[in-house]
Amino acid sequence: MLFDDDVEFGPYDRAENNARKAYELYEDGKMAQALIELEQALEVNPTNSAWHFNKGLTLDAINQFEEAIAEYETALELSPDDLEILNALAVDYTRAGLYERAISTFEYIQELDPKFEPCYCNRIITYAEMGQHDTAEQMFYLAQQIDEDCALCYYNIGNSLFARGEFKRAVRCWLRTAELEPTHPQINYRIAQAYWSDRDPVRARDHFLVELRINPGDIDVIMDFALFLLEAGDLDAAKEKCNRILELNADFGPALFYLGEIALDQGDPERAAGLFEEALKRDPTLAGPHYRLAQYALAAQKPEKVKAHLLAELDREIEDANTLISIATMFLAIEDSAHAKQCLLHAVGLDVRSADAYHYLGVSAANNGQLVDAEQFLNHALDLDPNHTAALRDSAYTYLAGGQPVKAAERIARARALLPDDCELRMLDHSVRLILLVRRIAGLLRRLDPRRLFGRRSS
Repeated sequence: MLFDDDVEFGPYDRAENNARKAYELYEDGKMAQALIELEQALEVNPTNSAWHFNKGLTLDAINQFEEAIAEYETALELSPDDLEILNALAVDYTRAGLYERAISTFEYIQELDPKFEPCYCNRIITYAEMGQHDTAEQMFYLAQQIDEDCALCYYNIGNSLFARGEFKRAVRCWLRTAELEPTHPQINYRIAQAYWSDRDPVRARDHFLVELRINPGDIDVIMDFALFLLEAGDLDAAKEKCNRILELNADFGPALFYLGEIALDQGDPERAAGLFEEALKRDPTLAGPHYRLAQYALAAQKPEKVKAHLLAELDREIEDANTLISIATMFLAIEDSAHAKQCLLHAVGLDVRSADAYHYLGVSAANNGQLVDAEQFLNHALDLDPNHTAALRDSAYTYLAGGQPVKAAERIARARALLPDDCELRMLDHSVRLILLVRRIAGLLRRLDPRRLFGRRSS
């Protein structure tokens, strides 16, 4: 057949060409261009389920999961009961937190084809994210009956085990993933994290380095490795990693923040403050810099700045009890008991066993003259931790303020048994002893009958 160069292809031919081009761009990692080609193809033929499916896969690759779900649902309307579409849809339901939809979709796949292994493999993650780890393990064993060498199954159940704190078992699963699929994304990084959590820094370091040899530009891995080095006390190496990140992405706020942490640790608070401010310029939503800048302002005796930074930090919706307690102590230092109490009550909500939170609730109440409430909070702190020396000390002060020096003396005795060389406790002990002595003398004088004394002198 002869072809004339001037002959134009019809619209459906052009659409097919767009779809082929999209596939090539997808394989080359050019997702934005692939999407353009697919959209042009679908403008011509919106009833092609394969193209909607491919568009969903492309959207997944750039983490646009809600848009991908819409494409998969459209593809499914055009090709009902397609297992691959159903599986991709269920995976994205999980990513979007729509767990019930994900489970029902996986169960439907199982009804259609009980031997379709991905419907068990991918359900491991769904159940793990729901906190149903026993059921996640059941899915793993069901998948193993169909394909005992599925690298993704071992990876997924490893995530479940890691979430449960079973780090050794997680390592074994992820090592198996690496054995079956050496190119599995970030597998050595996950192994490093498990060894790190299991307090095996030597193996953790080895796997961090393997991962970075494979993917030297992976910022997430470099950042986590920097944190690992910080925890190990290797500040210079951590600093080098943070600077490496900034070479790759000058706007990466966390790297600037941790460079500030290193400067602070090395005794350069002014440089640290500059780095914290720079981190906020790059990422105004970053947690941590406002907290550190509040500490800096507190040391500089600038209460208004302290309050502004602390309120900004609280906007990050902090869910760590210890951080909230620390913020509360700064509010107390600038005499803002209302915000301190708010932080401490939130901390108690996160950790009802926090003696520190109840201790500072007691301090806050005492500062406001609410001595009965203060005694209750401090007593509860000591119920949780009988050796909490600060609570013992401050409850002694509270009892003194309430005119109960005997109870104060008992608390000081307990505190001094724990900290015999503490200067403040020694001075407080001396003051209480003096108060009790004066009280005993006054009581003795009240009990004496002056007439009997006078009678003795007369005789």
